[in-house]
Amino acid sequence: MRDATHGLNRIVRWGLFVLACFAFEVRVVPAADGKWPKVGRVEQQPLAAATERLIQALEFVGSPMDAETRTKLEESLKLPSAADCTEAVEKILDPLCLVAVSINPESRVSVVEGPVKKELVQQGWRTFLVKVHNEAGVTAPLVPESPNLLPVYQRGKKAREKPMTDEKLVQPSDVPNRFLDADMFDKQPLKPGLSGLELEYRILQLYCRDVGRREVSLGFNVGQGTQDLGFRSTVPLLFNSVLAVEVVLGIKDFDGTPTFAALTFRDARGRVYPNPSRRLAPDFFFHEQIYRGDGESVMLPPGDYTVTVQRGPEYRVDQLPLKVTGNAVSQRQEISLRRWIHAAKRGWISGDHHVHAAGCSHYDSPTEGVTPGDMLRHILGEDLNIGCVLSWGPCWYTQKRYFEGKTSALSRPNYLMRYDVEVSGFPSSHAGHLCLLKLIEDDYPGTTLLEEWPSWTQPVLEWGQKQGGVVGYSHSGWGLALPDVMPDGSRKFSDKPNGGASAGWQGKAAEKLPDLAMPRFDGIGANEFIVTATNGTCDFISAVDTPAIWELNIWYHTLNCGMRTRISGETDFPCIYGDKVGLGRVYVKLPLDQPVDYDTWVQGVKDGRSYCGDGLSHLFDFAVNGFEAGMTGPSGKSSQLDLKEPGKVRITCEAAALLAEKPTPQSDAIRAKRLDEKPYWHLERARIGDTQIVPVELIVNGVPVERKTIPADGSLQNLTFDYDLKQSSWIALRIMPSCHTNPVFVEVAGKPVRASRSSADWCLKAVDVCWNAKQRAIREKERTSAKEAYNKAREVYAKVLGEATGE
Repeated sequence: MRDATHGLNRIVRWGLFVLACFAFEVRVVPAADGKWPKVGRVEQQPLAAATERLIQALEFVGSPMDAETRTKLEESLKLPSAADCTEAVEKILDPLCLVAVSINPESRVSVVEGPVKKELVQQGWRTFLVKVHNEAGVTAPLVPESPNLLPVYQRGKKAREKPMTDEKLVQPSDVPNRFLDADMFDKQPLKPGLSGLELEYRILQLYCRDVGRREVSLGFNVGQGTQDLGFRSTVPLLFNSVLAVEVVLGIKDFDGTPTFAALTFRDARGRVYPNPSRRLAPDFFFHEQIYRGDGESVMLPPGDYTVTVQRGPEYRVDQLPLKVTGNAVSQRQEISLRRWIHAAKRGWISGDHHVHAAGCSHYDSPTEGVTPGDMLRHILGEDLNIGCVLSWGPCWYTQKRYFEGKTSALSRPNYLMRYDVEVSGFPSSHAGHLCLLKLIEDDYPGTTLLEEWPSWTQPVLEWGQKQGGVVGYSHSGWGLALPDVMPDGSRKFSDKPNGGASAGWQGKAAEKLPDLAMPRFDGIGANEFIVTATNGTCDFISAVDTPAIWELNIWYHTLNCGMRTRISGETDFPCIYGDKVGLGRVYVKLPLDQPVDYDTWVQGVKDGRSYCGDGLSHLFDFAVNGFEAGMTGPSGKSSQLDLKEPGKVRITCEAAALLAEKPTPQSDAIRAKRLDEKPYWHLERARIGDTQIVPVELIVNGVPVERKTIPADGSLQNLTFDYDLKQSSWIALRIMPSCHTNPVFVEVAGKPVRASRSSADWCLKAVDVCWNAKQRAIREKERTSAKEAYNKAREVYAKVLGEATGE
């Protein structure tokens, strides 16, 4: 009877074991080559500890053991004999393994196929166990390797002008076989490396981009040179990747019209979908978000997700839960967007005139950058009315094929895209990168290679203007860094020329404007602007993508000397900022009764009928005595208001801003940063204490003369300032550092602005500093004409210095 009962119990236990295997979707079969490792005996205490951590880790990654298998495993760990315990653990866990990895006493790694069902899921992750027989006691990380894991994209090196020609990079034909991603789970409660125990089980997660049957050549190593010499460190595995669920997105704007949005999908572990490492355009691998329009879809495996919904700074950020079920091949998800402000409805049209489709974060292969269609999707998804995609040094000869000399045919009503040029990676780049907008021709006369272009900026600016273009400097602050203020009041440059400072540095970033400290003029921003501001060859300088104080300082000084170059907003995507297009923007006022027109918009940039910033605050309809910035008065000059005599002027605008009601750890982190650390322009830096209030400052000749506060709750606030104007001056409004208007130039009794002797003296000295920094990089045959232009600039500032009345 006892024998019969014992036999029955064995049958029951075996049946339970089989059921457990089916719960994990396994089939127990012997390894194909008959070399599946059996360890036999391991010290019980460390084996039990490692196995308990494995149980916890499986639960953490969302693939827990079923209760019955877990109970059996826990009972096995309590067996009195180490050999019995080891044998029982192997019997339970081996059938759940994708592969077994053996590390021999010489640390050579070999791999054999395991019995678990080889199933992946399209655009999703699956979890497997890996058995490790570690005879060498190695404690290095176990690293998966496979040709199917190789990158689907690559960046070139150096100039990247013709990367696919100059280097051996990923070819389009390589991409189909690179469908896999792998992750050895090595976080708590597991260790990053192997334990050194003779037997342990590790967790391998595999991501598959595609659907259908796919063969994977999977191998492992524990360091360079540990692969088995007989090629046994890799094993071919045939998987079936099952179809994910198509989630069709119904994306509606605040008014119910179909639109685009930026969407970030995360699972319970925080993993982003689709997997960035396998993305190709139109989804960018360096983004978490993807851009989709109404009726478009995303493929997701069954599971629970959180979706973050955004569409540029004029919309509220929302999160919503999404449950994807495996009951159907397709399901629909409705998404409604919420605006807090609608600048375009008021006639203020947003634009980012510095966006790239190649270089920096973009890949150079399997294609040399991305296409206009890809860029338009991002422009739409960030509610950017105007997107200027600038071809530049990297991939120049490929990307310039998209230049048309007009607005792209892919543009949509009120959402326009145009290809133009950034002079970056060209011979003149040392003196300042240039944005050339509204070009008819994109090759400088007499050149076929970009190396043949001029080696200083003025000839390029003049050429752009001659063909009707609007031209200016990019990322203006680079090279115009200001020295820190030290505890004793002295000024010293920090050891980081592009902002920030090393730990222990006692200096504080410059924060007052205008600042009389002298930059080094040693960068690629608006350096030679100190010359071209004097002769009208520069229409604007760009802001928002470098430290605000650095950008504004040179602008304020030149405005104080009567120069009239305007300011504009840009992102330099995806170089300075790769997060998204439109992080830096310029808003240009256009007629409400007309469709958005690119030429009119870019003329507004030139005329200064605009304000720039991060889009989180707005200064609408700024006017002095009812005369708005960018208007043309009786003088025929834009933004010039003429007064017969000094006296009171009234400044008006409507202001709006949006902050969270209370500071958050994220906003506190922004406010704790130096002003020369990213994000350079951000409304959080303007928050007063822990309130939801921000200041609007009236600026006269670079100096804040009055301040009013507004609630940053999204509401519109009518503001009025009265100021007693005593001399010709420029007047602007700002929310520092989030939003800045262009000026109204008020000429009193026909006299030009000569607001500051100190500014004139600063500009005069700056010409010499810039010349000393740039002259060696100007070609010898061009140096004479360059020197002549610099000398003329000196004469202009010297004349202003003699005429200036204010200190």
